[in-house]
Amino acid sequence: MTMNAAQWNVGGMMVEWRCHPVFGRIVAAILSIGVLISGGGCSVRKYALNSLGNALAESGSTFASDNDPELVKDAAPFSLKLMESVLAEVPRHTGLLLAASSGFTQYSYGFVHQEADEMEEKDFAAASVLRKRAAKLYLRAKDYGLRGLSSRHPGFTADLLENPLRAVQAAKRKDVPLLYWTSAAWASAISLSKDQPSLVADLPAVEALIDRALLLDESFDRGAIHSFLISYEMSRQGASGDPADRARAHFERARELSDGKQAAPFVSFAEAVCVQKQDVKEFDELLQRALEIDSDAEPDFRLVNLIMQQRARWLMSRRGELFLILDEGLK
Repeated sequence: MTMNAAQWNVGGMMVEWRCHPVFGRIVAAILSIGVLISGGGCSVRKYALNSLGNALAESGSTFASDNDPELVKDAAPFSLKLMESVLAEVPRHTGLLLAASSGFTQYSYGFVHQEADEMEEKDFAAASVLRKRAAKLYLRAKDYGLRGLSSRHPGFTADLLENPLRAVQAAKRKDVPLLYWTSAAWASAISLSKDQPSLVADLPAVEALIDRALLLDESFDRGAIHSFLISYEMSRQGASGDPADRARAHFERARELSDGKQAAPFVSFAEAVCVQKQDVKEFDELLQRALEIDSDAEPDFRLVNLIMQQRARWLMSRRGELFLILDEGLK
């Protein structure tokens, strides 16, 4: 990994600090803004804020390759709040809106939603509180995603709610990351808010977003859209054919696009399909495959693989609860 070095004169002594290039740009932009706040210059200040926004938008790759989920859990809130602070000044920065949408979605799923699931058996009330928090974070992510899409396509959000299929026709290939993260956040919020009919009623908008993303770039992020659709197909209303067959087709494509090096497709299919079909044998096989993946083999997916492997272990621990009838030889 290439590291940048910076030097400061502190009390007559030169101090050198080495950091990842992305964080180096973030620090430089923050220092520039500090100078501009004291020295004035509105247009230059806006330029510095945009520079900081660009650097923050790139910072997700640093977290993605980290091998310590707990460290990221502690560090991510500061990064996310800094993004929000900059967005208050440059509200139409599309790259930063995308980073906020993806960042809040991933933080909620990996560190709040998962904790709620793991806590439920021991403390249902505390788990319920965490799920409400996770839903709020997902909705915040959804709002940033919609803002990003509307910044490129004025009126997009209003059109989406009025006529989803027509509205998404405005989206182009470059919009796929925003389409994906917005729909992922929105669908996750709905999954935790089944008691809110007004939110559940937004499902047609979610489907329109993810289906448009699939049409524009089905290989996005090495199969992320297909991984999302594994679970979604099991609850999609009005689609033809067997939901499990549709989910399996997405599973196979996600596995192909990721060269079998991502745990998410295996975990998603085991949880969404095998449990519903009560297929404990395939459930065990898929989760074992997920756990055997070397998280260091694909640095860009190291963190998400570690998080999904944690979920795989949790699912395995609940095997007796998830399957009503276990074959004696599989217990």
